Amino acid sequence: MNAFAMPTALPLFSQPKYWAASFGIAPELPMSRAEMDALGWEACDVILVTGDAYVDHPSFGMAVIGRVLEAQGFRVGIIAQPDWHSAEPFGALGQPTLFFGVTAGNMDSMVNRYTSERRLRSDDAYTPNGEGGKRPDRAVLVYAQRCREAFKDVPIVIGGIEASLRRIAHYDYWSDKVRRSVLPDSKADILLFGNAERQILEIAHRLAAGEDIKQMTDIRGTAFMRKEVPAGFLEIDSTDLDSPGALIRHPDPYAMEPDCDQAPAAGGPQPVSLLPSADLRKELRDRDRCVVRLPAFEAVKDDPVLYAHASRVMHAETNPGNARALVQRHGDREVWLNPPPVPLTTPEIDAVFDLPYSRLPHSSYGDAKIPAHQMIQNSVNIMRGCFGGCTFCSITEHEGRIIQSRSEDSIIREIEAIRDKNPGFTGTISDLGGPTANMWRLACKSPAIEAACRLPSCVYPDICPNLNTDHAPLIRLYRRARAVPGVKKVLIASGLRYDLAVTSPEYVKELVTHHVGGYLKIAPEHTEEGPLTRMMKPGIGSYEKFRRMFEKFSEQAGKKQFLIPYFIAAHPGTSDQDMLNLALWLKKYRFKVDQVQTFLPSPMATATAMYHSGRNPLRKVVRQARPDDEVETVKKGRQRTLHKAFLRFHDPKNWPILREALKGMGRSDLIGSGPECLVPGNGGGSPRPRGPARKGRGAARPGGRTGRAHSKTLK
Repeated sequence: MNAFAMPTALPLFSQPKYWAASFGIAPELPMSRAEMDALGWEACDVILVTGDAYVDHPSFGMAVIGRVLEAQGFRVGIIAQPDWHSAEPFGALGQPTLFFGVTAGNMDSMVNRYTSERRLRSDDAYTPNGEGGKRPDRAVLVYAQRCREAFKDVPIVIGGIEASLRRIAHYDYWSDKVRRSVLPDSKADILLFGNAERQILEIAHRLAAGEDIKQMTDIRGTAFMRKEVPAGFLEIDSTDLDSPGALIRHPDPYAMEPDCDQAPAAGGPQPVSLLPSADLRKELRDRDRCVVRLPAFEAVKDDPVLYAHASRVMHAETNPGNARALVQRHGDREVWLNPPPVPLTTPEIDAVFDLPYSRLPHSSYGDAKIPAHQMIQNSVNIMRGCFGGCTFCSITEHEGRIIQSRSEDSIIREIEAIRDKNPGFTGTISDLGGPTANMWRLACKSPAIEAACRLPSCVYPDICPNLNTDHAPLIRLYRRARAVPGVKKVLIASGLRYDLAVTSPEYVKELVTHHVGGYLKIAPEHTEEGPLTRMMKPGIGSYEKFRRMFEKFSEQAGKKQFLIPYFIAAHPGTSDQDMLNLALWLKKYRFKVDQVQTFLPSPMATATAMYHSGRNPLRKVVRQARPDDEVETVKKGRQRTLHKAFLRFHDPKNWPILREALKGMGRSDLIGSGPECLVPGNGGGSPRPRGPARKGRGAARPGGRTGRAHSKTLK
């Protein structure tokens, strides 16, 4: 019998509904006492607090979680973008009978509020009329504390991408230090990470049955505080799994050294068993009783090498099929992380997307426009998860690498709902995708291998031979979608994984012939091996192969279409020479990129561990660094500015810093007016172009896809 198998769970909506189901379905979840009165509610069972405006649409986390709870009979209210300067707005709907659910919103609040240069943004796409300043920094902390002030004894559940990425000690780019897990700082009772439908329903039903939230320590996809590791667990030190060598030990004033010669009293508390590295094989039989001890917060905050080690071990424990619990000491308490949640089955994810969303902003916003809603109102999310494993990206860390796909019928029903319900629908579906456009229905060929795998990516350094890359089902979906009456055009705008696409020329032809609206955005991110290996992205050769297919099929279709490549400046592992080579590549292909941003280290990402530690946690982290262990990082403002300038070498504002850099690099031959020159000499005009420029956009997403939740959960 194989030691590993994907765990199972009760069907999502299998429990008996709560008694309040008799109130029926709300046209929109209430945001005021007057709306509650109109529904006949004396109280809400659950109040969800969010940093986003409330849009009742399946791309907005609070709508998904609210409707999922409602489907099980719970009365759910929404407090959206409250004034956080006092506790009063958090009591606007009264005291919830079960719990507060707290999220920063669909985006991490710090990414939402600040640029990669730590400058305050002036707008917010998730706020009516795009107005900025409607949420605080580190919104989960602030909202949770205000909820506690409003109603001291009400349980507080935190979740969403901000909490999910801060579930353990993490490097915080904005304060340039390692911060504690969000749990002790927020004083929440429990944290939900990943897609949270399973966790939130189990918590709601168990609270409704009278159980104390402090006793809910067995729910997958949750983190909570406890005093110590319970008796009966086998504790594995992370350094036994992946030893970094001699560590810098920081004394723990709360630690008590056990007396190894003293036997425990009969019938009394039993000590935690420490699992020697020689006995690690035994844990395969006792995985549910194992816990991996990460280095304590007090250790990783002062030791970047130990931080990189902890990041590597944590990322190896993210597969629901083989993950063990993790524990990390914070002062005199432990942050305990249960294994990740069981992915939703296709019938379950269909049921979530088939809930009765109005697909509109809450009526209280009147005629105000919410930019994020306008952007996605005619798009359809067909899947969750990503097995790409890009080190700068938060999708895999939040949603997991096992693809959760909707059925064709569910997707078509949503397209028909857009056609029938969305005001002003003109016949164009703006996107049919998700975290990655072409991973729908792709999975490991062997469930046993999938459950046992600890590799961070299924497509790097090459596509795994165990991965099913058949795009035929996706082609059938595209054809069915564009055949829906009233639909004139179905576009694919999500992040296309081109190294997968080139395995199916038929798919590329279908995409290019029918689903590109003139421009297709893809993300090679760089051209040079150094940064690409640190990103876990394919070489530029894969992009070139896709480009040739794209141009061939565009010509066959009689269409003039263009690729818009995205690039990241100043990613860990990027040298000045790498950026120069990228600039020369852009010049060769006559790209002029706009809206370029530099790498933004998001909490918990592997690339962030590289940025903070200067080490490569994609390899075993050791104290004595080998040549490939050290990662060149760009932290100083001038060098970050230079890397960004290389991407926009055509902008006269960047010419002075580029001239200075090129001289220092011994490349003065690239300064002048000749066709091979990158920038003109002092007082000169722009170098003569080889041909007409092709406009594109660079890495307009902060840090790639950092801090964004594509399939939304409790935020």
